[in-house]
Amino acid sequence: MPRPLGELEDAVMTRVWRWNRPVTVREVLEDLQKERTVAYTTVMTVMDNLRQKGWLRRDQEGRAYRYAAVSTRAAYSAALMHEAWSASDNPAAALVDFFGMMSPEQAEVLRTALRVAHLNGIHLDPPAAGGETEDR
Repeated sequence: MPRPLGELEDAVMTRVWRWNRPVTVREVLEDLQKERTVAYTTVMTVMDNLRQKGWLRRDQEGRAYRYAAVSTRAAYSAALMHEAWSASDNPAAALVDFFGMMSPEQAEVLRTALRVAHLNGIHLDPPAAGGETEDR
């Protein structure tokens, strides 16, 4: 399961996910420098660390590398939520508390996600009486 990204790792991955194309260290550096002072070597090290952790892949282009995301931000967020939920000693209570923290907009997003999951054959209905469960 993934560990949460550090602050600079998240800033780098945010750009890679948003741009949704292979990027160079220089491109990420120049965009980061609009918000903070950071050295080229720092960004290069962070991007290589993200590659070693499996978040980025890289391909050589001339003397430089282009880095691309291995998965989406949605997949990353889902994995973090799954890890947090799995760590709970009472997963049902954790979900109830989580739902209670949702804004009306977030609750609507949840309802939409459940409809989409159902349309994709993912059924989250309670088990049938007698302990039988429906196969996916």
